Amino acid sequence: MHKQFLVTAAWLAAITVALGAFGAHGLKAILTPASLSTFETGVRNQFYHVFALAITGILWKEYPGKLLLMAGRFFILGILFFSGSLYLLTFLAVQGISDFRWVGAITPLGGLFFILGWFLLGLSILRSGKQ
Repeated sequence: MHKQFLVTAAWLAAITVALGAFGAHGLKAILTPASLSTFETGVRNQFYHVFALAITGILWKEYPGKLLLMAGRFFILGILFFSGSLYLLTFLAVQGISDFRWVGAITPLGGLFFILGWFLLGLSILRSGKQ
């Protein structure tokens, strides 16, 4: 098992639960429905990819290699860029700052990292030569 991926997944999962609770209880009263939806999208995608990272860490035992390592790193980058940019947009909305809409342009880059992570996860298993 890839211990660092598993530890990172556990910590990110704890953060995800905390952010979800904060969104449901702390932000609901101060955000517009659109901004709250943006925040929830970040939390939801972070949680999905925490599981992807944990699976990657578990699969390391059977399929170690450069591609699987890259997959895990792309899942982490995807969380940072995709979810992180949505959290930043929400924070800016709470502050009443609208001059930083370009932050939303970072989100698709995070989505691309997620896609690459999933692709490399599958490719690493395919190329392993194991049945």
